[in-house]
Amino acid sequence: MGPRFAAEAFAPTVPEAAKIRVTLYGSLAATGRGHLTDRAVGDPFAPRPVEIVWLPEQLLPRHPNGMRFEALDGAGQVIASRVAYSVGGGALLDEEGRPDGGPDVYPYATLAEVLQHCEDEGLLMWELVTRHEGEAIWPYLAEIWATMKHAIAAGLETEGRLPGTLNVPRKASAYHVRVQNMAGYFRLKALQFAYALAVSEENAAGGRVVTAPTCGACGVLPAVLLFLQHQAKLSDEKVLHAIATAGLIGNMVKRNASISGAEVGCQGEVGTACAMAAGAAAQLLGGSVRQIEYAAEMGLEHHLGLTCDPIGGYVQIPCIERNAVAAVRAVDCATYALLSDGRHIVSFDDVVKTMWETGRDLKSTYRETAEGGLAKIYSLGLKGQGSFPGMGS
Repeated sequence: MGPRFAAEAFAPTVPEAAKIRVTLYGSLAATGRGHLTDRAVGDPFAPRPVEIVWLPEQLLPRHPNGMRFEALDGAGQVIASRVAYSVGGGALLDEEGRPDGGPDVYPYATLAEVLQHCEDEGLLMWELVTRHEGEAIWPYLAEIWATMKHAIAAGLETEGRLPGTLNVPRKASAYHVRVQNMAGYFRLKALQFAYALAVSEENAAGGRVVTAPTCGACGVLPAVLLFLQHQAKLSDEKVLHAIATAGLIGNMVKRNASISGAEVGCQGEVGTACAMAAGAAAQLLGGSVRQIEYAAEMGLEHHLGLTCDPIGGYVQIPCIERNAVAAVRAVDCATYALLSDGRHIVSFDDVVKTMWETGRDLKSTYRETAEGGLAKIYSLGLKGQGSFPGMGS
């Protein structure tokens, strides 16, 4: 989404260009084909020709997901250029590292400040969102919820295989059918799996999904919300309130760390998604603001160190299964928090700081380059027909 938005912003500024050259750097180049980045940056310039240059070994200074747009005249000379960085969830930074978007409407630097403000004034988190965003936030969140439900419905209906060389079968539809013959604990878990798989498979197939907080982690929050709505017979209004709280939690991660797998690994994507969903679940189940914070803290804490190692650069393996498992974990975290009074030792803000430091310490091969972890081992297995270094043949 970020590269697409950057291309859409640049295209109207160069109507006289005969050709466009887009250079992708670092992780954006390493996994760009699997993420359909070439289509994302090329389509907004149609019908003009677009040349894509892939430079996975080179980095621009501010983020691993850098890109340079150049407009060329008929003689091949550069007449305009722009640098942008895709930092997760569709957000962009400009060449100077400034956010390419509107001003930050929240005055809070930490979730602890949010909690203190809520308690001082007797507010719920979603009420705080209304205070700073205005009433216009609710139609927008209603559209988000409608899109989430549509993604689940489409994913549960569609069969076949996902695009790409991995030939991954879509599982959500079959899993949902099998759920109908299950009962009790196993039925409840399986429903969450099916919902999360549905959205993640829609993303992997190029369908329309909501970044929650990123496309690669888009299945967690929708699955939890729909599951709890059905189980607790909750209104859409309550779900929208939960989405607002989830968004506030995600914003705190983005503000103080990162939601970019290229920058901090999958802990920043699926880990943040789990925190958002856990907090939303705790609220939907009647939790206090302290219990919501505790649930979110656990959701992120227990994903610390999670690497981003997509096989072949596709957002498929292990990404899709991670969404399903994280959805179940989010509900478990909310349940655990609701058994307590919300008091605990390690704060959400502490975990966010830890996640940021852990992510920066990760080798680049474990941060969405598809050069380490599962991506590397799977590739070695293919080349060695099942043999790996240090293992017998």
